[in-house]
Amino acid sequence: MTDPVRLILDVDTGIDDSLALLYASASPEVELVAVTCVAGNVDARQVAINTLAVLELAGRGDVEVALGRETPLVRTLETTPETHGPRGLGYAELPPAAAGLSKRHAVDVLIEEARRSPGELTLVTLGPLTNLAVAVLREPELPRLFRRYVLMGGAYRSPGNTAPTTEWNINVDPDAAKVVFSAWSAARAADPSVGRPIALGLDVTERAKITPEHIVALARRAGSTPDDSLALARGEDPMLASRSVASNPIVRFVADALRFYMEFHSRYDGFYGAFIHDPLAVAAALDPSLVRTEALAVDIELGGTLTTGETVTDWRRIWGREPNIDVAVEADATEFLARFVDRVGRLAAERST
Repeated sequence: MTDPVRLILDVDTGIDDSLALLYASASPEVELVAVTCVAGNVDARQVAINTLAVLELAGRGDVEVALGRETPLVRTLETTPETHGPRGLGYAELPPAAAGLSKRHAVDVLIEEARRSPGELTLVTLGPLTNLAVAVLREPELPRLFRRYVLMGGAYRSPGNTAPTTEWNINVDPDAAKVVFSAWSAARAADPSVGRPIALGLDVTERAKITPEHIVALARRAGSTPDDSLALARGEDPMLASRSVASNPIVRFVADALRFYMEFHSRYDGFYGAFIHDPLAVAAALDPSLVRTEALAVDIELGGTLTTGETVTDWRRIWGREPNIDVAVEADATEFLARFVDRVGRLAAERST
């Protein structure tokens, strides 16, 4: 029996963060130590409300959830209701969770848990890097204390999704990303055994495209009825109903949340489906074989008139700098989506009983 993956998730819970929380909760190898909340897709307090509710839906109301920074380090907060809905979960509605927030601040959770278990914890950041930036400024030893650090963020050889060259999470707080990338670079310069952050940018996360067919497969795996297969067979779109009528509450949540996301991508990207960036990052943290990475020197642009927030990547090694980021350049999206359907479907089946 392999040792569990002791995981801390730092989230800005919108739609794909919620799916990442479900994936982590459904993964038998995970020991979910804590979840920390940061402003991003929605404001930080709404992030905390969403996170607590999703964890309760998954049967993980026991997990500590801590509120973190409510504003970026320097810049004014941007949120994205057009992408994730006014409360961040699309059309899905969940009751308030019974559990409350931790008395600890998110930054304290990151520092204290890393100090308590040096070399044991995997950190995955799924939103802006504000909490982690404050934490490494307070505790520069953090890069040495975490076993592994995986982030969803950046566009390394891909167009941006916020501006032409910038990805959302980095764009919200580029100053924080600069602090974090610099902290890991400094730690590696002092101790080459410190691992590089593993970054999943849009280059690979936009290959994780979930479609209505995957929702049908999820419903079938969960034993939920109806599974909308007849509507698909008639060439109709089962996700265009006003609310999911799935009998299983997790399937119903996923369908209602993703319908909003799919409508967004239909308007702006020309397909009816959704990129589920964040669950892929969690899956890669649990099983690095899902992605192939390349060690590269990456820096964050802070002063560009058109490019602030760009993850500037030295693909040709022109700078002569030591690589500081393991950038994901390939991902097995087919295998990941199969695991997502299987794991979340199994969790939904277990919760229904």
